[in-house]
Amino acid sequence: MTNQENGFVGFEYLEVPAKRTMESLYVDSYRSFGWAYEGTFAQEGNGGVRIKFKRDRRIRNKAELTRLQRQFEACAREIEALERSKTSAASIAAFTIGLAGTAFLGGSVFAYLNGMLPLMVLLAVPGFLGWIAPYFCYRKMRLRRDAQVAPIIEEKNDEIYTVCQQGFRLLTA
Repeated sequence: MTNQENGFVGFEYLEVPAKRTMESLYVDSYRSFGWAYEGTFAQEGNGGVRIKFKRDRRIRNKAELTRLQRQFEACAREIEALERSKTSAASIAAFTIGLAGTAFLGGSVFAYLNGMLPLMVLLAVPGFLGWIAPYFCYRKMRLRRDAQVAPIIEEKNDEIYTVCQQGFRLLTA
């Protein structure tokens, strides 16, 4: 990678934000586009990392490698979105059921304070069910979504594999 005339190599640098769970995928895949891994640094607050890479500025087939890199990044973003989608609908449903249960229990308390014991019992039962059911609802919805998303994620991983293979061929050509 050094210039024969004066030993100088001009590098370009890249810093990629990623979730910690995707770190290995990024490190392994960016090598296929000519990037050398320099290190990982933790980000403040969100549990993510910043991965640093460098590569020779005068790399062969740079335009095509950049196009393949963009295709990889799009697939990686789609995988991250699919992973997030596993929990989002389940969380919303669980929070909604829990909130409804809380409203029923609030009505139960007010009924008790007004001396209406039959109404209190009538409101307390769905209230407690509204506090218990979110756990089971969340689990069931999450498992169902996992089953729906798993084949799509696998397809994206296969696409990433193909893109990285093409990039590696360009580097070694």
